[in-house]
Amino acid sequence: MKIGIYGQFYHPNAARYIGQLLSLLDQKNIEVLIEEEFLKLIHENKTIEKEYKHFNSFEELDKSFDLFMCIGGDGTILKSINYVRNLDIPIVGINTGRLGFLATIQKEEIEETLDDILGKKFSLSPRSVLTLQTNPKSLDPVFNNIALNEIAVSRKNTTSMITVDTWLDDQYLTSYWADGLIISTPTGSTGYSLSCGGPVIIPDTDSLIITPIAPHNLNARPLVIKDHTKIKLKVSGREDSHLISMDSRIASLQNDTEIIIQKASYSINFVELRGDSFLNTLRKKLLWGEDKRN
Repeated sequence: MKIGIYGQFYHPNAARYIGQLLSLLDQKNIEVLIEEEFLKLIHENKTIEKEYKHFNSFEELDKSFDLFMCIGGDGTILKSINYVRNLDIPIVGINTGRLGFLATIQKEEIEETLDDILGKKFSLSPRSVLTLQTNPKSLDPVFNNIALNEIAVSRKNTTSMITVDTWLDDQYLTSYWADGLIISTPTGSTGYSLSCGGPVIIPDTDSLIITPIAPHNLNARPLVIKDHTKIKLKVSGREDSHLISMDSRIASLQNDTEIIIQKASYSINFVELRGDSFLNTLRKKLLWGEDKRN
């Protein structure tokens, strides 16, 4: 078995769990490759002595990997899709952060769940991914053009709202006067979109959500659309440019740039252990049913 491991940060309180995971995998003779920068952090903090092979980009991975493990919070998992992309490598999120909505397991559960994960006693939860194109092409290739949670446009360096002209399959929808606009996947429905009043959507729903950010036209409400819809946006405002974000990455775009957002031709697979489900996660993470009157 071959496993890739990725992390963004090294928190002292996570050290024991990183060491525990690597030790258990070593005992089971699993071939492990660690993302180069994360491996440097591990060695700097003297968590392990063993030398590991490493990778640093999508091009260095292939379908020979059985699993891709992410150690950190939801932000780490969001960044991990830039390594996996269309390779169909199942992602195991190990939460050492705070909320950990996307994680497969909590850090305290590594030892008790690892045998099930390595024995492939799990199901896969496919998650849709968004792609971005701009006309003219103005984004740095390093920015990448895929997002698991959402793509959002927002105002920049001003307190004035922006206008976001919006088309669905080349049919004009409306012009949002707002601080911005979020295009969210079902996975992202529990993130930025939710905080702006958007609905929660089950991950395997074939839908996308359009959620305005602080709209000036108060009758503007979140809109759920089919996920094969092509969405076109054009932003205008008092500034010459605006911001565009894809999950945790952000860049600046000139106003009137044509922005095309579509569902990718592939999905990202999350590992889901038996007995666990998205509904269980909703109850635990959003504290549904925790009212003392219940």
